[in-house]
Amino acid sequence: MSAVENSKKGWKIMRQLALSDEILLHIDKPARYIGNEVNMVKKDLEEVAIRFALCFPDVYEIGMSHLGIQILYDMFNQRDDIYCERVYSPWSDLHKIMKEQKIPLFTLETQSPVKDVDFLGITIQYEMCYTNILQILDLSQIPLLSSKRTEQHPIVIGGGPCTYNPEPLADFFDLFYIGEGETRYDELFDLYKSWKERGGTRQEFLREACKLPGIYAPSLYEVVYHEDGTIASFHPKYEDVPAVVKKEIEMDLSNAAYPRKPLVPFIKATQDRVVLEIQRGCIRGCRFCQAGMIYRPTRERNVNMLKECAHEMLQNTGHEEISLSSLSSSDYSQLSELINYLIASKEQGVNISLPSLRIDAFSLEVMSKVQDIRKSSLTFAPEAGSQRLRDVINKGLTEAIILDGAGLAFEGGWQKVKLYFMLGLPTETEEDMRDIPRLADRIARKYYEIPKEKRNGKCQITISASFFVPKPFTPFQWAPMYEKEEYLARARIVNEEMKGQLNRKSLKYNWHEADVTVLEGVFARGDRRVGQVLQKAYEKGCIFDAWSEFFDNQKWMEAFQECGVSIEFYNQRIRRIDEIFPWDFIDCGVTKKFLVREWERAKKGEVTLNCKQQCNGCGAAAFQGGVCLEHQN
Repeated sequence: MSAVENSKKGWKIMRQLALSDEILLHIDKPARYIGNEVNMVKKDLEEVAIRFALCFPDVYEIGMSHLGIQILYDMFNQRDDIYCERVYSPWSDLHKIMKEQKIPLFTLETQSPVKDVDFLGITIQYEMCYTNILQILDLSQIPLLSSKRTEQHPIVIGGGPCTYNPEPLADFFDLFYIGEGETRYDELFDLYKSWKERGGTRQEFLREACKLPGIYAPSLYEVVYHEDGTIASFHPKYEDVPAVVKKEIEMDLSNAAYPRKPLVPFIKATQDRVVLEIQRGCIRGCRFCQAGMIYRPTRERNVNMLKECAHEMLQNTGHEEISLSSLSSSDYSQLSELINYLIASKEQGVNISLPSLRIDAFSLEVMSKVQDIRKSSLTFAPEAGSQRLRDVINKGLTEAIILDGAGLAFEGGWQKVKLYFMLGLPTETEEDMRDIPRLADRIARKYYEIPKEKRNGKCQITISASFFVPKPFTPFQWAPMYEKEEYLARARIVNEEMKGQLNRKSLKYNWHEADVTVLEGVFARGDRRVGQVLQKAYEKGCIFDAWSEFFDNQKWMEAFQECGVSIEFYNQRIRRIDEIFPWDFIDCGVTKKFLVREWERAKKGEVTLNCKQQCNGCGAAAFQGGVCLEHQN
């Protein structure tokens, strides 16, 4: 028996761990499953009207590093009538035990069955976590299919970036929340309370919930297909159900919910630090980047609010590092002031992490103040080796900028550089592929231009290549993909070119798994018909597909074959401009007209200026805020 007592607001609960000592002693990292971490919220179940289990469908260490979960956890628990608890995917050892002993999956806070809560909210960040969503439902003893659930089961609601194409998961969810979570949950909870008091049916609740902006109930829509497999129509089953679901967006980030007392994990998490989100959105307009499109317009948090948050979060957690979170931190207008404030705080022994910085003189000066240059490596993301292909993807980086930045970094004392590229981008040629190691070699030459007495041994340049996956709501959503063998052939071309470089001993090259890329592509742009493949793969034992030691491509291929679903149809065919996509019912702010225009400009290699330089009429100005207001004189 483990007891936790908390006198605040008179809360007192007695916790008995869901797992026996015998099980805890025989599984890896038992601290994943016991809860009771620093800043965990404790409430009396008898005093709350709604229980919400917030789920990250991956292992504890990954889920505890996710800022979105921390924001919602804090926001929901601000309400006295709601108890928000957490649940993560049990690791494979515990999964096996829970299946064998029929132990229902439990929340960390109260160690009670997930199936007893009112809402199971699952954040959907990555396509290769989809089988883990089925694992959560299965271990919770909740029917996998929403059509099989009754009033006794939780409402299963999904959120996060993958809900911008929720259709592959449509059969498994009751609702999806499309957009940013700060805006509509209060209304959804109030609606649920009134429905519960009336004793309504599950279907009645879904009918009412879908009328809230940003809420999508897939069971209330039907899809008709052409003979060639493409979508003929997608429409609501009832007149009072919205035909278009508009994304939710929080325009005032400075006054929005933000956790001042984030949870502190018992064991080392992937990102074991305070995370400070400085802005949302990105001005850059890279044509491959879904986040850069769906989070438009770019909105900043006030620097004074961030200073206050940083101070309180460090005090309330004991963390010794703070990370500034953003898609492009260099574009935050008050970065200098914030950095200087945090550097002044370094007297207390606080380290500062600065991901997503552009490599320019200002950024390097900042990083030299906050990083141990001897230990740290710099990260560039040119994405493509040739200038032609960087223009196609609208990266906004010239080779001169890349080489100048590398030169400044080497002169500043860095010798380790990581370079990120993508293979399989639209219009890519063999020359574009060979230009990847050539560019890396030219960067290495910048290091060896420094006088030998001022160098610190050899430079280390690591080239990482992932394979491009077209995502919904990007200009590349029309682009075809390739077969696994073609991706590997492209990786080999790069590897072959590596061997001919002057500084090849300073270069290291690795690439992503091609079979994972193929699957990611299917689920990124798939429709409802691929859900059956997902279920079949889970039944065959597929979980933790994002982890290479668990991924089993053979089982996936068997699932596609047994379900009669064609990978080629979803990945390799040419899509017409006027084709109805599974996600076309969603209004994300960026218009299809703009995406078509950018797709055409990409094929011509034409660069589009960023949002600070000019407004390109993407549609996000309709939200009347953020960077869009700078052009409204």
